[in-house]
Amino acid sequence: MPLYVRAFLNYLISFFILFLWPGSKTCITLHFQKMNPVLNKNLFFVKEHTAIFKAANSFDILDPDSKQIIMNAREESLGFFTKMFRFTDYKRMTPFDISIKTPDGAKVLSVRRGVSFFLSTVEVLDERDNVIGKFKQKFFSIGGKFEVLDQSDRPLCMLKGHWASWDFKFVSNDGKEFAVVTKKWAGLGKELFTSADNYVLQINSEVPENHPLRQLIIAAVMCIDLVLKE
Repeated sequence: MPLYVRAFLNYLISFFILFLWPGSKTCITLHFQKMNPVLNKNLFFVKEHTAIFKAANSFDILDPDSKQIIMNAREESLGFFTKMFRFTDYKRMTPFDISIKTPDGAKVLSVRRGVSFFLSTVEVLDERDNVIGKFKQKFFSIGGKFEVLDQSDRPLCMLKGHWASWDFKFVSNDGKEFAVVTKKWAGLGKELFTSADNYVLQINSEVPENHPLRQLIIAAVMCIDLVLKE
């Protein structure tokens, strides 16, 4: 067999194994696992629950058009010491574990962090409690900045805040914007905004349905509020 024919056949075999063989790493990377359809919306309103003596964090996530609650975010179990420290100056250091569910109780994802003394690393888990990504807080960032990592700690993009406002953007290294979190939105009625910390999340329509990045984008609102605001 001529040498050039053998080289060509080896190339075809390598291409098949790398890109087309079932279970290959590339196929896994490109496969979008079907997720709860509520995550395929592109616009969300996140409303915080407020109370005078409130230790546990809780939010409602609404469809801005219908103003109907489509998800709830709750700290379902709060330890005694965590609850006690939530009423002190050490509140920002306390751990949290937020469970996000649909109104009928179907788990969508969860967001958690352990005790944090300086910089936070926040984990995001899917409905089966598998870690799907992380937010790693960056040192000395003006406005707040997190590196967004996948389940293997590989960088995906950045979550960057603006120094003069509570606007945050998911951006790639080349500047492509995937989503924005803001506390001001001209398209919403004033009745949705109160004195609490409420946010509007808009996902770029170019982010495909069932893309894992959508889960991390939803979790970002909890990360911003609990790490930077508390």
